[in-house]
Amino acid sequence: MEEVIDLYEEPYERTRPLVCFDESPKQLIAEIHEPIHVEPGVPARYDTEYERKGVCDLMMICEPKRGFRQVDITDRRTKIDFAHSMKHVADLYPEASIIRVVMDNLNTHKLYALYEAFPAEQAHDLARRLEFHYTPKHGSWLNIAEIELAVLSNMCLSRRIPDKDTLRREVEANVKERNLKATPVNWHFTTQDARRKLARLYPCVSS
Repeated sequence: MEEVIDLYEEPYERTRPLVCFDESPKQLIAEIHEPIHVEPGVPARYDTEYERKGVCDLMMICEPKRGFRQVDITDRRTKIDFAHSMKHVADLYPEASIIRVVMDNLNTHKLYALYEAFPAEQAHDLARRLEFHYTPKHGSWLNIAEIELAVLSNMCLSRRIPDKDTLRREVEANVKERNLKATPVNWHFTTQDARRKLARLYPCVSS
């Protein structure tokens, strides 16, 4: 926990960017009956019946100190998909010597995934540039990418979306609008806050 908080407290470094990564499924749901559109004084109405059209995965890449985010939309959530998202991260920062990546400790979130997706030489080059920092168990709230996914969901994904193309359009429009504002995340929870509010996690062992 303190390792992640320390990263958030460091000043911005263009050659050593801090990136947060998280992923979330999005179920695709189509309407069976045409909704009744909103009218003056009457809200829109939707039938309770719907058709399941599968699931996509949203892979959020965000740089909190710069107010920047990108979202990869995949059909699945495999090691290969994760590896391609990490390559996307590396491609976003061609001049960076090291890219610090904060993520949860999911079993697919490992460097060896790069070797399953790419030739060994390319995987090795990517692995040398990516420095993984994992949030602790039950500590996913420390990952700013999880917050970004919640914001994205509340702003444009809290309705029925029937297909991957519609999902991509909605996500890209939201990402473009928010990136234009480029508002950095102002993280307030410090190490001292953690030691005070989560004192139970700091056992004191006497010699």
